[in-house]
Amino acid sequence: MVIMPRRDTLTLLLLIVLTGTVFPQNNPDALTAYRTGRDLENRSRISEAAVFYADAVRICTDEIARNTADRDTYTVLTWTLQRQKKYADVITWGERGLRLYADEYRIVETMGEAYFYQDNLDESLRYMQRYANFVPQGERTSVAYFFIGEIYRLRKQFHHADIAYTTAVRLSPELALWWYRLGSVREGAGDFSQAVSAYEQAVKLNANYKEASDGLARVRRQAGG
Repeated sequence: MVIMPRRDTLTLLLLIVLTGTVFPQNNPDALTAYRTGRDLENRSRISEAAVFYADAVRICTDEIARNTADRDTYTVLTWTLQRQKKYADVITWGERGLRLYADEYRIVETMGEAYFYQDNLDESLRYMQRYANFVPQGERTSVAYFFIGEIYRLRKQFHHADIAYTTAVRLSPELALWWYRLGSVREGAGDFSQAVSAYEQAVKLNANYKEASDGLARVRRQAGG
């Protein structure tokens, strides 16, 4: 073993601090790259996030090419492509992953979102229902029900949308948008008293939510009339 002199070690550490140099890992991790990119994107550091997303895609496709991929490889790949808004690629790789791992419901949910953003509501609904049915306590079950509600809302099937949104907010009650959507479909169905309670919750969560405040005032007038 070669022991580096203390002075040289300190010089190396100083170089890393000053230049931001990070030495490559022996085993690059696609999930770590994806999560780093996601966190940067959430802080609006979009160009930096893009670098890590590209790295995650490269790592995953390399694993697939070398026949060392597993279900996590396809899952992280579809997550990353979704963040890149490459919805057609999400579907292509997701289908390939599901041919190998039919029970990988993380991919199923991601594909449901991709189909939604491609305006293929039939396929989106099919995948979201599949996820919700097979993973009723899953990490993304509330999201799946929210998208199901969105699909029914867009189709003006307000009672179906109400059921889906109600399930979504029961599982994740902290999101003002979801309560607003619930209020809007109840209003669309003419259920003004129940719309009041949903809009009230949206405003409670976000006092500056103008659309929710306007909706609340509107349905209160209707309910009072």
